[in-house]
Amino acid sequence: MPGPLPRLRLGLDFIPSSDPEHPGLLIRDPLKFSDAMLLIPPQLVECMACFDGEQTSLDLRATLVRITGEIQIGELEKHLVDTLSQAGFLEDEPFEVMRAASVEAFKAAPKREAAHSGSAYPDNAEEARKTLGEFMQGAPPASEDSLIGIATPHVSPFGGWESYRDAYSLLPPSHQDRTFVILGTSHYGEPDRFGLTHKPFVTPFGESITDSRLVNELAEAAPEAVRMEDYCHAIEHSIEFQVLFLQYLYGPNIRILPILCGSFARSIYQGGRPEANEHVERFFDSLGNISAREGNKLLWVLGVDMAHMGRRYGDQMIARVEEGEMAAVADRDKLRIERMTEADAPGFWDLIQQNQDDLKWCGSAPIYTFLKAVPEARGTLRRYQQWNIDEQSVVSFAAIGFRR
Repeated sequence: MPGPLPRLRLGLDFIPSSDPEHPGLLIRDPLKFSDAMLLIPPQLVECMACFDGEQTSLDLRATLVRITGEIQIGELEKHLVDTLSQAGFLEDEPFEVMRAASVEAFKAAPKREAAHSGSAYPDNAEEARKTLGEFMQGAPPASEDSLIGIATPHVSPFGGWESYRDAYSLLPPSHQDRTFVILGTSHYGEPDRFGLTHKPFVTPFGESITDSRLVNELAEAAPEAVRMEDYCHAIEHSIEFQVLFLQYLYGPNIRILPILCGSFARSIYQGGRPEANEHVERFFDSLGNISAREGNKLLWVLGVDMAHMGRRYGDQMIARVEEGEMAAVADRDKLRIERMTEADAPGFWDLIQQNQDDLKWCGSAPIYTFLKAVPEARGTLRRYQQWNIDEQSVVSFAAIGFRR
């Protein structure tokens, strides 16, 4: 009796082809363990359900016979399995080899190279400076006040430029020498874990400086909550975009403490507070101690998006900015933002836990981490936005300034 086929990897991107001459389902790896992109023809899409870790080659064969009407499908079956495996899209040995090589390569790399230049923003300094300058046009001059942090999007700068502008325009020139604690969403990281790295971040503007002293302090205080040289840093955009804007304002040699925050999924789905996990609590305590000790030497940057609604995100509805159900989403978003700006961490998390976060706020973990580490922060909403990331789906985000 044949054993089960390898499981199709979780976390792959499945995108319907928009090219009428090449219909089907595009598959790619957002984690970039594999650079392959496959186009599965429409008649074979159904076969993907056979790669669930339970069905066997006999099930795949039967599906292919039914779809094609042919009896001799051995070569097609082998080609499909081999193609998926060689692309690194199955949970099998070839993928494990790819994964291990990518992880080791990132650990050995001296720098965190730009992963999204040339796609999300220009890949040369002159064009990047021109683009960000256009985004920042019309921003009021920053005031020299008690600003200790900002919340800003991590959506594509081309889609969220107004909120990026309204957040980053709060930063005055005098903050150049601060350490920027960047709390970013870890879209692919392990729940209840925080990804750290010693590597400097590189953008077209140059190379930042990572504060290794503070990285080490966090890693030593809460080792079970930390993933050192977390591979997610290699591909994650939520911190990279913030480094880009900070370097635009202050030059390449900014000092940063980059922290990727994995989701607090256990708390959302099973109840209780995130800090009920003792390792998470130790991390919160350590970050809070750093905040209290370093004080105005730090500037906090939250790279966070909020609601994710519509077909792309598994909803039945077609989402349009501020229309229909998205008007109600805006009201619910603003209730959560109100809890944020009032530094009401328990109240904020109560709203996140409602309906197991049916708004799908991907920034909830960095936000809660900030509220626990800097409880004296009080915020002011500068802008709330929704953006149609495609014709059927909407992402929301905001610009918020925090003061003591």
